[in-house]
Parts: sequence; structure tokens; C-alpha cells
Amino acid sequence: MWILKVGAVLFLAALATANNATSGPKILCYYDGQMALREGLGKITITDIELALPFCTHLVYGFAGINPDSFKLRAVDESLDLDSGKGQYRLATSLKRRYPNLKVLLSVGGYKDLSEEKPYEKYLTMLESGGRRTAFVNSVYSTLKTYDFDGLDLAWQFPQSKPKRMRGWTGKLWHGFKKLFSGDSVLDPKAEEHREEFTAIVRDLKNAFIHDNFLLGLTVLPHVNESIFMDVPLLKDNLDYVHLASFDQQTPERNPKEADFTAPIYEPTERIEGNNVDAEVSYWLKEGTPPSKIVIGIPSYGRGWKLVEKSGITGVPPIPSDGPSAPGPHSEIPGFYSWAEVCAKLPNPGNANLQGGDLPLRKIGDPTRRFGAYAFRIPDENEEHGIWLSYEDPDTAGNKAGYVKAKGLGGISIFDLGNDDVRGTCAGDKFPILRAAKYRL
Repeated sequence: MWILKVGAVLFLAALATANNATSGPKILCYYDGQMALREGLGKITITDIELALPFCTHLVYGFAGINPDSFKLRAVDESLDLDSGKGQYRLATSLKRRYPNLKVLLSVGGYKDLSEEKPYEKYLTMLESGGRRTAFVNSVYSTLKTYDFDGLDLAWQFPQSKPKRMRGWTGKLWHGFKKLFSGDSVLDPKAEEHREEFTAIVRDLKNAFIHDNFLLGLTVLPHVNESIFMDVPLLKDNLDYVHLASFDQQTPERNPKEADFTAPIYEPTERIEGNNVDAEVSYWLKEGTPPSKIVIGIPSYGRGWKLVEKSGITGVPPIPSDGPSAPGPHSEIPGFYSWAEVCAKLPNPGNANLQGGDLPLRKIGDPTRRFGAYAFRIPDENEEHGIWLSYEDPDTAGNKAGYVKAKGLGGISIFDLGNDDVRGTCAGDKFPILRAAKYRL
């Protein structure tokens, strides 16, 4: 009899352990499949990210899009993703054989489906017709079944809000005077209609997924005003998670004349209200979203601005700037740097003796654990080589994970694996941002 009792205790303990593995904090690891098409050290394949997967609960493969004619889900690059090409959809989901607790989702949108002249129009037009919504839902279901995905991540491409500027009282007065004659520009004339229709498509997707237990998540992209486009009380019950991509609040593309923190946890003094993680979280909680469903995005990259003479010498943000800084050697995107590219610009033994435009940046940490780290180099007498860089590093990523834990939220995302230090060139450890965040959860 005692053997049966011991066996039952061991079984229940094992069951509890298994349940804890699936019911703990979520760690969504995004991977942009297009990185496999890069050349040189910027090329990141599915094989390259595999070492990160023991730290992830979900792998989110991006990004699919919408066919502008049929309004069905489509692979943005069929030669890369489908079985008729390199088959990356299948490669991604096959990872579950080696990592059986891993869930692999497909993400649609993500500001990657932007080939058309009006990039958001098809996402809104599709919502306006029940027939189009049905075509989309059916195509999503078929794709998930065909390629063995575990669910869908809706990184829906709503129109972005326009950048706002900080103004003194005289500036506010003048701005208000101008609005008397120009009026406010309307982001979306059919916003209320689209809000109801987005609720409908989320409900339709969830109903289509029930039989197969497919997951349905929502990624709220940067600068999408959820109070306009999303009926949170009606959405939340049909979503398995809400991923708040609370980064890129300030970017050199949107804000070329003013460099500032890109992903602060809390609002720095005298800034635009709401451009921070805590404000996003507070909104979704106030609207009734269970804390366990809220996932906080952690970027694995930095944003850089070009500094000029008028930028001064202090480096303290917000700081005048002149658009994006020079591209990184791997990502080759102006004003954008993976963590490995950021790390190479910070003081380290490999660049201690460099001069001029290769001189390391001055690093300013974040002892308050509220706003994030930054680094800068003032321009020379020719107004060259000046740069101001806001970035996420392992320490700040850990701070955000600590915030999630303290708030009792559902988890974190790493956006994305390909921009973490995949090869361990910075300090020897691969995926240090993911590791640091995981450790603090």
C-alpha cells in the first residue's frame, strides 16, 4: 500500500512540475524570418537561434501578410517561407520535436507587410466586409494546420499616431491658435466602425481555433492608439495574451530633430504623456485585462541619432539631433543597431586605442532603473562622427523583467532573437539580453 502512496505522491509531484513549466511566465521569442536573407554576419537563420529556445516558452515567427486582392493570409516571401521554397515555416515548427514544451506561433503584420502605396489600407478594408473576414479566418486556419503552428499572433497594422512634440507654454498657445484654423487631422474617419469589426474578427478567429486549441495573441504595435482601434473589454476574453510592444517610442525616423529614450519603463520628466511601458500597462489593466495576460516587449536593439554642433556637449536627453546616425555594419539600417552592434560601440578592450570616428561612445547607465541606458559621442570640429544612442542591454532588460515580476504580469517578449547577440561577440555569452531577462522573471 505504501508503495502505491509513494507512487501517487511522485506522480502528483511530476504533474505539478510539468504544469509549472507551462503555467509560469510567458517568454515570447520573436524571430523575423527575413534575417535569413541577409549577407555576412547580419544573416541569422533558424539554426542560429536554436540555442535560445530552452529559454523561450513561445517562438513567434514573423511575418506573414494579407493578400490585397483576396484578403487571405499570405507568406510575404513564398520562396523563403513555404514548402515550395526554402520551407522556413516548416523548419520553425519542426523545432517542437526537439523542444516539446515550445509553442510556435505565426505572426501577421508587424509593420513588415508594407509593400503597397497605402500600407494600412488593406488591413482596414478587410475588416469592413464579413466575407473578407471569413476568407482571412479560413486561410489562417488552413495555414496553421498545414504547417503545424500552434496559433496566431495578430500584430495588426493600424495607422500610426503622428509624432507629438514637447512645447513650452508659448508653443502650446501658438499651436492652439493654429488649430482654430486648421483643425485636428483625423487618423481614421471610420475608426469606430473598424473598432467593432476588429472585435468581430478576433472573436471569429477564436471560435475557429477552439477545436484545435490554437492560441490567439495580440501584439499592440508602437504608436497604435488602442483607445481608438481596440475595444479592450470585449477583446480580452478572446485573447491568450496581449503583447505590449512598448518600445520605439522615440525613433530617428519619427523624431529626427530630437533624440530621446526609446523604451523607458516610466515617464521621464517633461515628456509626452503615455510614451512609456508603465502607461501602457496601466491602460490595459484599467480596461479590465487580467495581469496574467499582459506581456511586455523588450527590444534587443538600439536607436541612434546624428549629433551636430547645436546638440551641445552634455548628451543629456532630450537632445537636438539631425536624423538617423550611420547604419550598423550588420543590420545596414540607418539609426538601427543590434545589441552586438551597440556593444561594439561601447568601451571595451577591442576599441580602447581607436580614434576619431571609431572612438568608443561614452556610456551612461540607468541607476534609477526607470528609463534605460544611453551612450553618445559629441561631433568633431567638422560636425562629423557625433552620435546619440538609446539602447537595451542585459541590465535594462533585467530591469524590465523585474518590473513584470513586481506587477504580477504574464511575461516578456524578446523582440527579436536575431538582434540579440546571437554569436556571443560582446561578452562571450550568446543571447545575453534573453538570458538576463529570463533570470529576473
